[in-house]
Amino acid sequence: MQIETQELTTCEVASDGCAISLGFVDGKGEPATIRLSINQVGALVMTLPGLISKALQTRFGDQTLRYAYPLDSWVIEQSTDPAQGMVTLKTTDGFSVCFSIPRAQQSELGEALVAQPVTRVQVRAN
Repeated sequence: MQIETQELTTCEVASDGCAISLGFVDGKGEPATIRLSINQVGALVMTLPGLISKALQTRFGDQTLRYAYPLDSWVIEQSTDPAQGMVTLKTTDGFSVCFSIPRAQQSELGEALVAQPVTRVQVRAN
């Protein structure tokens, strides 16, 4: 079954925290809801950034395009695992992603952030 959507209307967490419900208006103007388990939502979240980048690249014929979120703030925290830290990146509109990061990668990331960026000039014909 393929369902066309016109509008996303609601996003809710189930009372037991085991699922997410997404409400929308379907192509016929009727309200509908899809319920996804936490595992399904996790898989979807991991898939969506790649899909949106691929859609942009296909639409504009440019394989360098990516959908970029403007960073507003970040938080670095210690994980319950002493060998791991956590880095949370947040946007102004409330989107956030938390990554676990091993100690060695934390140092590499810090070094990469303070290094001089390599300037790449890309010439495009008009």
